[in-house]
Amino acid sequence: MDLASEQDEMSIMRTIRPVVLSGGSGTRLWPLSRAVYPKQLLPLASRRTMIQETVERVRDPAAFAPPLLVCNEEHRFIVAEQMRQLGVEPASIILEPVGRNTAAAVAVAAIAMEDQDPDGLLLVMPSDHVIRDVEAFRTAVATAAKVEDRLVTFGVRPTHAETGYGYVRTGKPLTDVADAFALDRFVEKPDAATAERYLASGEYFWNSGIFLFPARTYLEALREFEPRVERAARQAMAGGRTDLGFCRLDAEAFAASPSISIDVAVMERTKSGAVVPVEMGWSDVGSWSALWDVSAPDSDGNVLEGDVIGVDVARSYIRSTGPLVATLGLEDVVIVATKDAVLAASKSRAQDVKRIVDRLEEAGRSEHRMPVETYRPWGSFQTIDLGDRFQVKRIVVNPGEKLSLQMHHHRAEHWIVVRGTARVSRGDETFLLYENESTYIPIGTTHRLENPGRVPLHMIEVQSGSYLGEDDIVRFDDTYGRS
Repeated sequence: MDLASEQDEMSIMRTIRPVVLSGGSGTRLWPLSRAVYPKQLLPLASRRTMIQETVERVRDPAAFAPPLLVCNEEHRFIVAEQMRQLGVEPASIILEPVGRNTAAAVAVAAIAMEDQDPDGLLLVMPSDHVIRDVEAFRTAVATAAKVEDRLVTFGVRPTHAETGYGYVRTGKPLTDVADAFALDRFVEKPDAATAERYLASGEYFWNSGIFLFPARTYLEALREFEPRVERAARQAMAGGRTDLGFCRLDAEAFAASPSISIDVAVMERTKSGAVVPVEMGWSDVGSWSALWDVSAPDSDGNVLEGDVIGVDVARSYIRSTGPLVATLGLEDVVIVATKDAVLAASKSRAQDVKRIVDRLEEAGRSEHRMPVETYRPWGSFQTIDLGDRFQVKRIVVNPGEKLSLQMHHHRAEHWIVVRGTARVSRGDETFLLYENESTYIPIGTTHRLENPGRVPLHMIEVQSGSYLGEDDIVRFDDTYGRS
């Protein structure tokens, strides 16, 4: 049976609902990946962002239902916008008020699915993986869909003795499904000698973190092994609400869930696990060296992205989204430059970048959390200068969008229109500003900025005052539910 026939058959049998998990912060890909704008929202391995690529590979209405996304509440508008750019209407975007790891995230998705089709299958996928052979991936999904009432994990056939991945060991072949095996056990990241033994045995596969199982079967397993997770997820869904198309979980109920991964909560303990091995060009892109692995190096083994010059450089990953980076006489290094930070590291130490992020956090700095360009549901802003009692921002407002009606206790603002048209509400007056025109917003004055035009509005904002933090905003009315 060919792939199309297999997919037709499995779509008739049971609904397959892709569940895309987008809660990670991607600290090992700092300085490009930040807590407010993590790696899954970035175009790291292609022109699409990683979450867009994840959704794109299951974009087939004959085989898959519309995706359900679970994301950090802080990222909701960015995720929604990236789906809009892709032309995808998700079944739902569930917002996590706090991070509680993957067991709870999958639980709320399973409960959402349970109401519609309790025997329907959830295809659980992290949003930040690279899969180069999509056809092999879909074939593996078709195989897994034939496995009855088991929790299936996809084991990636290892190409080398990797110490940065967890592994799964296969048991006996399943008698009723070809190319599927009973799950023997999960194992943590091994040392080098153990990884070599795993590779030689042929019985161990990389743990992809991708799963397929009936919603009902997963929830039953949670009730057996981690009932507090299942209970908290049900209460969070029952107490949740729909807001601007998002599913907002009850924050207090969801926070009561233990923070535990699906691997530890269920897969390491179940007797009903199965493994479908697959070779699909997979990587979890967990470090800059991993991104080098999935890229296409030049004749010197280099991956050079952005404004980069390399002279006598070999086997290196060098990327700039900011200034020119010129390198000379280097081997096996990672250099990543943004507008506000530069990382320089040995490629062999790329897995340790999180230690730098930890240092930044301990020092009370913001570079680990905030990118230079900050995205909002209405557009974006970028700080271009900051000093004592002043800050200069470049603001972009998308067509038809508007900021909240707000005021500030500690700062005044000067607005200059660079391109487009602005509608300004200031106190009791409303007026238009055109290119090269400006206005002034005094401290304590209620105001709002809108873009009534069809092209993006570009403005320069100069703030002055005793305190310039983003928390000095009192919102009276907001289109996006933030007031």
